[in-house]
Amino acid sequence: MQIQYKNIILRDPIASDIEDYVRWFTTETEWSHTDAPWEPLESDAEKERAAWRKYYESVKGLPENARRWKFEIEWNGRHIGWVSSYLIDEHYNSLGKVKDGQTVHRAVGISICESDLWGNGIGTNALRAFMDYFFENGAEELYTQTWSGNVRMLRCAAKLGFVECNRNVGSREVGGQKYDGLTFRVTK
Repeated sequence: MQIQYKNIILRDPIASDIEDYVRWFTTETEWSHTDAPWEPLESDAEKERAAWRKYYESVKGLPENARRWKFEIEWNGRHIGWVSSYLIDEHYNSLGKVKDGQTVHRAVGISICESDLWGNGIGTNALRAFMDYFFENGAEELYTQTWSGNVRMLRCAAKLGFVECNRNVGSREVGGQKYDGLTFRVTK
């Protein structure tokens, strides 16, 4: 499956994406300094390659009508990152498993791993296309989460109409400094 929006394409993974992931998670990790810097990347190329091969095998060949939780971002024929979604509860905590009757919200996020492309609207376009995908498939609201030190994501969320709905003061520590954990909401 693929979705074209302005200057980007959201698409299912292809085999050649595996080596990009290996590079992004082992040597070109600058993107992780703003994505979730409290989660250190501690892996080697072979472990990453094996993990991403396993992921690719699990999703390749999905039927066109299968609901996606993640797409790869392509810009001018170049694989540059991904958009993904996850479920959060009524307290805005990430959910591993949903219990019967539990309140569940869908959060969306983005990672542009090629630093030479930061700050030019590609990420905003990719996240907008991903949001539209969920709205067109029945979502009435979406959430996104970040931390107060991720200035690019804060600008992106504002451009897309997200409004802050929760702030955990001092819940994130990066480089010895405390930052707020933020959750934003947007409706269709």
